[in-house]
Amino acid sequence: MKGGDFMKKLDYLSTLFVGIDIGARQNIVSAINFDQEFLIKMKSVPNTQFGAEQLETMLVKVLENCTFKTVIIGLESTSFYGVHIANFLSSSEGLMPYKPYVYCLNPKEVANYKDSFNSLDKNDRIDSFVIADFARVGRIHTDPWRGSQYLALQRLTRHRLHIVDCLTREKTYMLSNVFLKFSEFALLQGIQHPFSDKYGATASSILTEFLSSEDIANTSIEELVDFVSKKSRKRISNPQMTAEILKQAARNSYRLDKCLYEPLTTSIACSFNCIQAFEKELKTINRAIEKAVMGMNPLEYQILMSIPGFGPVYSSGILSELGSVHAFISHKQTQP
Repeated sequence: MKGGDFMKKLDYLSTLFVGIDIGARQNIVSAINFDQEFLIKMKSVPNTQFGAEQLETMLVKVLENCTFKTVIIGLESTSFYGVHIANFLSSSEGLMPYKPYVYCLNPKEVANYKDSFNSLDKNDRIDSFVIADFARVGRIHTDPWRGSQYLALQRLTRHRLHIVDCLTREKTYMLSNVFLKFSEFALLQGIQHPFSDKYGATASSILTEFLSSEDIANTSIEELVDFVSKKSRKRISNPQMTAEILKQAARNSYRLDKCLYEPLTTSIACSFNCIQAFEKELKTINRAIEKAVMGMNPLEYQILMSIPGFGPVYSSGILSELGSVHAFISHKQTQP
């Protein structure tokens, strides 16, 4: 059920409203009733497993003593510090009889609501009260916390982005060394380049098994053709043309001092090893993403997959960040 729809049906008089101001080490908690009376007033608890259990005990005690039927818990979506407490409270066995609803709120919306108060104390802990009151007045329009499944998918898709960034950075860095060693080879683009994959096994062999571009230029065309055929496992359709392009590029390249030959070759070889490792991990995480997304929002996943250019990875990334489309009142809410 969407947050807005649920809040309309909520029995406010029998609901406890809880606000949590998340911190790396400490969480500040306030709980109020519909009459805006404090039942927990800006209480500090550690942002640890013990602190979460302590908070659970506090909330259960208040709920029992005041005969509440429901508990609404709000916290700001600040980095990853609120993930554990949101997971804990949304699945708490102690709170389950009171149908807990945990909401991660947009900090900008909470800040705007805070500005509407004219006489708030200048207290660093007051944000927990503001969050609780934000829930009390029915301003929540998002879905409740989606739980560990979405978190797992999100961590995978974000880690994939991290690996892609590392891969891109390593390729860019390696090109600077390739230009120093074999300047013309680094500048060849598109159909002019001798290899379809400039970071593939054959390109790696050319750049690491020849110490310099001068060695390539001095190698006979027959030997170079044999070398290309062997390293490509005869997958290059015209090794003769490839060898001629390499020799021409080698002749047009700058000559280096011999003291640079080995250091540059070693650096390039290390970069190729890193690229291969990143590409291997990318395949692994792609499989993990496809496995994690199975069974989650199958209809919305299939709709995303039907868009040209969208595969399992892109579709999973959108689902992990946005969740269900029903969490948004209009398309404007999906825009930054």
